[in-house]
Amino acid sequence: MTVVLTSDHPAWHTYDNGARARAVRTFSGIWTLSHDEQGLHVQCVHGTEDIKPTVVITDPAHLPAAAPAALRAGLAELGTTQRLANPWLWDAISTAILRQVVRADQARKLYRAWCRTYGVTVDGPFGELAVAPTHTEVLALADEEFATVGAKFHRTALQAAADHYERHYTSWQHLDAADLVIALTGIPRIGPWTARAAAADFTGDFSIYPHDDLAVRIWAAQIAPAYPWPDKSDKAFGPLWTGWAGADRTALHTLTLATLTWGAHAR
Repeated sequence: MTVVLTSDHPAWHTYDNGARARAVRTFSGIWTLSHDEQGLHVQCVHGTEDIKPTVVITDPAHLPAAAPAALRAGLAELGTTQRLANPWLWDAISTAILRQVVRADQARKLYRAWCRTYGVTVDGPFGELAVAPTHTEVLALADEEFATVGAKFHRTALQAAADHYERHYTSWQHLDAADLVIALTGIPRIGPWTARAAAADFTGDFSIYPHDDLAVRIWAAQIAPAYPWPDKSDKAFGPLWTGWAGADRTALHTLTLATLTWGAHAR
């Protein structure tokens, strides 16, 4: 069975040979992950191997039967997908903040500049890779340093998040996805979209993702163009999307994550 990598996170780099790679921090060390025709390869490059990154497997068999047939057929063509559940909550939070009010391609460039400039760089299988600066390093940055990499708009949200993370991360890391969303919305300038995106990235549970996100709407319309989708500004999309899954959180997770995976590959 074909297993497709979900590469929606901006840390993933794509290379000329079709392979992808990223670096990620766990509690015990820094790891590189790469994906090619032989599958996923994981290596600890700094620290210890005590805590290994985990991958969430998503099976299209769990797509909701009530979803449009064309949408289900397009997503089923992906086959089984695998996505790294971001093992570093701070990266999930800061990534979601850097995605605020910018297009996906801009957010990707911003995130990578942020990591290269203030984070840690390691050798990857196809070249250098970088992980984000820690929350303590963010708190130590001068205001003008955010502007240097294009994150002036995000400065106050990043600083507030770093301060709250310092005080609460021990308990936050053990919350389920829904409770983590509630906790994160207590941070100034962290609204429901940012909190849901961060919680989904960290827990791997995309039933909690902001389902009316522009990316979900765009890719769904491209997969099933003949379906009468709500207007882009119409608030009916979210209830429509979640309604197909009903109370089945696995179906909602599968529908949402498969759509984002389809979009990452289409892009």
